[in-house]
Amino acid sequence: MTDDPRTSQPTSFPNEPQQPPPGLTANMRTKPDHGEESYVGKGLLEGKVALITGGDSGIGRAVAIAYAREGANVAISYLAEEQPDAEETRAWVEKAGQRCLLLPGDIRSRAHCTTLIERTVAEFGGLDVLVNNAAAQTMNEGLGTIDDEEMQDAFAANVFAMIRLAKVAAPHMKPGSAIVNTTSEQAKVADKSMIVYAATKGAISSLTVGLSNLLASDGIRVNAVAPGPIWTPIQPIAKSPPELETLGQDTPLGRAGQPAELASAYVLLASTEGSYMSGNVIAVTGGVPIS
Repeated sequence: MTDDPRTSQPTSFPNEPQQPPPGLTANMRTKPDHGEESYVGKGLLEGKVALITGGDSGIGRAVAIAYAREGANVAISYLAEEQPDAEETRAWVEKAGQRCLLLPGDIRSRAHCTTLIERTVAEFGGLDVLVNNAAAQTMNEGLGTIDDEEMQDAFAANVFAMIRLAKVAAPHMKPGSAIVNTTSEQAKVADKSMIVYAATKGAISSLTVGLSNLLASDGIRVNAVAPGPIWTPIQPIAKSPPELETLGQDTPLGRAGQPAELASAYVLLASTEGSYMSGNVIAVTGGVPIS
């Protein structure tokens, strides 16, 4: 592998088939890199417990692998249809010598959000890191094509679930705990074909600052990571084969990112390495400015 960031990962994804929601890693022609063969832990999360929503695939899987190799036990939430991907993630966590709790269900459900926290605490005895990563990505051609139900579902999954999970999790979190949210460059870029998705991500960025201000007095840090175009199963759901082939080529680095390239940011924000960081958004965008 080259060290050149322009060519260290694939620069094109030819003949990638589209997928119906929610999408599976197993059905992707070009498999994402989640750090399976590259991430090396340093014990930065030794003895910690983390809950990762959307932890079955993509960025969530990369974070689960990294956290396990840093010494954390991991619970992951995902949709029931994503069970094959979740099983694969669990195998990697257990290969790292850590425990992995699988929690299928829909985070748009208020009751399920409560269940996620309660089952994680019951299984592992506490909760140190909450990674709000799961998201629904919606596309539009114009205002007239925006479906009202789809819009409400996007906010339910991307924003309301984060608030509900934080609300239930915070009382279980001791000083030194952390919440890490996944926002997006779309919070600032706001592509005209993704205005609902961009609006949810803008809300997440603001929510991150608000939660940081609210929970700082309890010793709980809250930050976010803003990915650019990342090669995950969410891409073949929303984009056409020609769009998939050239994904990320309009970034300054000229390619899409891989989930593994975000893992270190999530480790930083969850560990004492980021002990003086709260209310921040780390951009991992291939050079696209979001400030």
